[in-house]
Amino acid sequence: MMDRIRQITKLGQALWLDFISRDLLRSGRLGALIEEGLTGVTSNPTILQKVVAGGDEYDEQIRGLVRSGKSTSEIYEAIAFQDIADAADALRPVHNETHGRDGFVSIEVNPALAHDTERTIAEGRRIFQTITRPNVMIKVPATEAGIPAIAALIGEGINVNVTLIFALSRYEKVMGAYAEGLRSLHASGRPLGLVSSVASFFVSRVDGVVDRQLRERIDAGEHELERLVGQAAIANAKVAYAAFKAFIESDAFADLRSWGARVQRPLWASTSAKDPKYSATKYIDGLIGPNTVNTVPPATLDAVREQGLAAQTIEQDVDRARATLDQLRSAGIDLDAVTDQLLTDGVQLFADSFDQLQADIEARRAALAQPSDAN
Repeated sequence: MMDRIRQITKLGQALWLDFISRDLLRSGRLGALIEEGLTGVTSNPTILQKVVAGGDEYDEQIRGLVRSGKSTSEIYEAIAFQDIADAADALRPVHNETHGRDGFVSIEVNPALAHDTERTIAEGRRIFQTITRPNVMIKVPATEAGIPAIAALIGEGINVNVTLIFALSRYEKVMGAYAEGLRSLHASGRPLGLVSSVASFFVSRVDGVVDRQLRERIDAGEHELERLVGQAAIANAKVAYAAFKAFIESDAFADLRSWGARVQRPLWASTSAKDPKYSATKYIDGLIGPNTVNTVPPATLDAVREQGLAAQTIEQDVDRARATLDQLRSAGIDLDAVTDQLLTDGVQLFADSFDQLQADIEARRAALAQPSDAN
């Protein structure tokens, strides 16, 4: 339903597409989605690896870059940066119409730098300065090393999408880093209203791990745990949103707001339903509310358009969400261990995808160089 995206937008939630490809950009499909109300795009190494390996849409550009003597890493950047720049240009009208509040496209810092603060800062700065679009966001993982990098980049006026947030305790550090960066930016005399950030809280992966642990015990006879299956992820996100509300309404943010700072919107990521028993829109329907973003892959976006809910839900049953997390802990589910492992696994997954992407480009580079050599 074409109106569904705009209905959700009117409730204060932006819908972004968690996908990018050359075909999406050149076919006009991204423009059509923007017309429907889509206001942003996110990418990650896994997405880029799949689209580069999955077809020939980049061959012409790669062939030209090979002839120019470009290395594999230079070819990767030329491909990725062009797609990001083109998506940013397509979203620029949204960015202008919302006075810089929305219309962003995100690109990830090399995941191999996830535990290196200084190199993450340098790489984030370089990417932002190279693409030269005001509506680009640099994705930085919420690792211990990433937290000070977030503050530093925000302090330079660089938009940041903080990615791979799973734990409430880590999210509090992310909000603190954003505030620290804004204070540095203010101290430098630059306006705060020109920098934006989102905090990407990963959702369905939490259920993936917790449900598996619960079902192992249910199969062993603990049938009373059935009521907790499929509850952890949304409960975790609802409590995170309550923490966000408390932060932006606190004295700690009051002066920043008076100086023109934007709020760092929570972004719900990993919102496709991995378990076929769940509704395709489970992780969208339950998390709709003001100052939020939900980034969805194409199939999930189609499901939203067809059957998604359009209602304020993020602040419903927050006390129940807290109780659910308490019940999971009482049942012996170590949520801290779950979220720590998910962060570690998430960083490794993106690093592996980035390495595979480089290998795919190198293979394509070698294959496309052969006809030229033969001639």
